Amino acid sequence: MIHSLSDVHSNNIGNGTKVWQFSVILAGAKIGDNCNICAHTFIENEVIIGNNVTIKSGVYLWDGIVVHDDVFIGPNATFTNDKKPRSKQYPDQFLMTTIGKGASIGANATILPGVNLGDYCMIGAGSVVTKDIPPYSIVIGNPARVIGTTLENSKQYL
Repeated sequence: MIHSLSDVHSNNIGNGTKVWQFSVILAGAKIGDNCNICAHTFIENEVIIGNNVTIKSGVYLWDGIVVHDDVFIGPNATFTNDKKPRSKQYPDQFLMTTIGKGASIGANATILPGVNLGDYCMIGAGSVVTKDIPPYSIVIGNPARVIGTTLENSKQYL
């Protein structure tokens, strides 16, 4: 389902994926099956999104971001892909950011470029991620720091 008020140029959108109004998806983006791309989102060309991913409103995914299966990205989570941005000056290649399988990113979290978020990690709302996050970690704060771990097959935390 692609809402008539969205602007979708990609032909690489999987079965069962829903794209809601006022979303923009550029031609090179690849999106898997059964995803939910909420209203007011933007997905650039060199973005790969796995299956069963939820991207809430106000999220912009820039070139160089890979989102694995079963990821939740909360509203207004912010991603960057250039450590030294300048107007009209672009790097030859943007830094790669990878979000591991089953990861959850809370509302208003900021993810700096070139980091890897481990499988099943949980990023607390408003956290600022400046370095790689190990699998199964729960992180909060600015800069984000590990405060615990998640259990792979449970909604309980240690």
